[in-house]
Amino acid sequence: MTARFDTLSAWLATQRPGQTFTLKPASSDASFRRYFRATFADGATAIVMDAPPEHENCEPFVRVSGLLAAAGVHVPRVHAQDLQQGFLLLDDLGSTTYLAGLTEDKARALYLDAIDALVLIQQAAGGDSLPPYDEALLTREMNLFPEWFASRHLGKPFDHDTLTVWKDAQRLLLDAIQAQPRVLVHRDYHCRNLMVSQPNPGVLDFQDAVYGPLTYDLVSLLKDAYLEWPEEFILDMVIRYWEKARKAGLPVQADIDAFYRDFEWMGVQRHLKVAGIFARLSHRDGKHAYLDDIPLVVHYLKRTCKRYTELLPLGRLIQSLVGEDEQVGYTF
Repeated sequence: MTARFDTLSAWLATQRPGQTFTLKPASSDASFRRYFRATFADGATAIVMDAPPEHENCEPFVRVSGLLAAAGVHVPRVHAQDLQQGFLLLDDLGSTTYLAGLTEDKARALYLDAIDALVLIQQAAGGDSLPPYDEALLTREMNLFPEWFASRHLGKPFDHDTLTVWKDAQRLLLDAIQAQPRVLVHRDYHCRNLMVSQPNPGVLDFQDAVYGPLTYDLVSLLKDAYLEWPEEFILDMVIRYWEKARKAGLPVQADIDAFYRDFEWMGVQRHLKVAGIFARLSHRDGKHAYLDDIPLVVHYLKRTCKRYTELLPLGRLIQSLVGEDEQVGYTF
């Protein structure tokens, strides 16, 4: 075991004096954070987050946890914290993620629960105190695509003509996204960060929350980078969300077609970012398993770009990078 693990164990012992426990890995993610499950002699369990302070900051997790809990979202309570060392002691929401627990017969009920939780997240107070999901951040995210996916991963850097198409597409996406109403955005609201629990779902990994476009988390949920659903199911869930959000007083578009277009265009921005991030995780950080998830992300991109006349040049650009023509079920 490492010296940091020993330090973590010693810290936990000070939080639960006199109690013996074992610590085993619970999960890890794409960052430097690690999670351990502590099992105590009486059978109780807790999660210990290890976030090395030179790489991670625990303060946003603590702050956003409070915002979401106050809104009625099922998030792990913070029982103890040491921000200087980067340690948190949290509720254990179990070990069954949506990714592990989803079956065809359970999908509808689980996703409706996730939509209910999303509506609560978007009603959370204090969202405007979070970092803005503004044009600068949206642009930096999209630029991961030419830098890491096209140039580094595929070996196809953009030339002058390609860069012109890229800049035009970015402008279209940014204008559409910036026109959306703004709410608290979880930013990674997908099947690996939702736990099958009571009440359902348990919501994790919210420390990067921002204040930004309303459709972003819905895209994360329904056009998941790790799990694909039929388009009919996605459309049905979008409509269910739209109905619930309107009833809750959230500022969704009054016209469902306009709302769905916002949802689709937001998805293009997210999937450009995700393709770049997954390539970076492989080439910079040695986390090569993420490359297996890039084909689904590219599939979403090509399918959506073919539906909208304004996005056809971007679709052709992506096609020139990866090849493979695809059939598209719907056009708008």
